[in-house]
Amino acid sequence: QVQLVESGGGLVQAGGSLRLSCAASGRAFSGYTMGWFRQAPGKEREFVAAHSWIAGTTYYADYADSVKGRFAISRDNAKSTLYLQMNSLKPEDTAVYYCAARKPNTRRTIRVPNEYDGWGQGTQVTVST
Repeated sequence: QVQLVESGGGLVQAGGSLRLSCAASGRAFSGYTMGWFRQAPGKEREFVAAHSWIAGTTYYADYADSVKGRFAISRDNAKSTLYLQMNSLKPEDTAVYYCAARKPNTRRTIRVPNEYDGWGQGTQVTVST
């Protein structure tokens, strides 16, 4: 099972930027569907973004409407690392952010948390006004 470790969280003012990283262990990272989710206190875990292998070196990036145009998901297969670049941050982006992995599959995107095979421990992102 893939092991995931997130980093890069912190405290930032509204309008600022952060980049989260998720280091993955194990083989076949390039074929995994990778996702970012977040969970605020008292709320359910929600989908943020997903990055799925399509064919060759082509990947499909999917975003929740709430982050579209502000966040960008990407990966470096040589480093087995997933990234989430977060710009124009808002106080409502405050949450614990989790990285998730799903074994190679034929799905274009996966937005449901329980369809992922492995999770990281989470990293806190706090956006102040």
